[in-house]
Amino acid sequence: MMDVIINASLQTLYMVFWSTLLSVILGFIPAIVLTLTAPDGLRPNKLVYEVLSFIVNVFRSFPFIILLVIIIPFTRFVAGRSIGTTAAIVPLTVSAIPYIARVFETSLRETDPGVIEAARSFGASDLQILFRVYIKESIPRMVNGIILLTISLVGYSAMAGTVGGGGLGDIAIRYGYQAYNTSYLFICSVILIVFVQAVQMFGNWLYKRLS
Repeated sequence: MMDVIINASLQTLYMVFWSTLLSVILGFIPAIVLTLTAPDGLRPNKLVYEVLSFIVNVFRSFPFIILLVIIIPFTRFVAGRSIGTTAAIVPLTVSAIPYIARVFETSLRETDPGVIEAARSFGASDLQILFRVYIKESIPRMVNGIILLTISLVGYSAMAGTVGGGGLGDIAIRYGYQAYNTSYLFICSVILIVFVQAVQMFGNWLYKRLS
């Protein structure tokens, strides 16, 4: 029993780690574009902002379980298969990109306008303002957003496990629910709770250090 639980826990960590990393990297790009082209951005562009904002909102509106099924062809194309732990990273990442893009955009746009104007008055270029003001000032808020994303992906990974993604969700359903063994359900639930609490505690500590 313990071997099964340990293996499932490692699969969950694997899915959450890679989907978090990939979504943060890929979500950072639209976040920057949204921030720059916003009405109060450095390069306002209503058309680009509205179109990209609409796309982000559309993907955020899909319930994960539906998205999981809809993008099966894309998952098979990217991962070479539609089921399995590695394959589950694809829908997890796709679902997380619009979420973290919006979180990053909000974090960046909360930068004090006075600091931005001060940078302009010293002759800083848009690129310098972006990296030395927007991003530098937003790092604590962005880190907090990444922690929230990681916690959300823990729940999503469990959901992915119910449709062949592996991990603790898969064990809870196959060995716990379907086999009527409540001990598996209990242990998997406890591990997920502990993992979420550990991530949140680390996030709170890191946020305070960066702030």
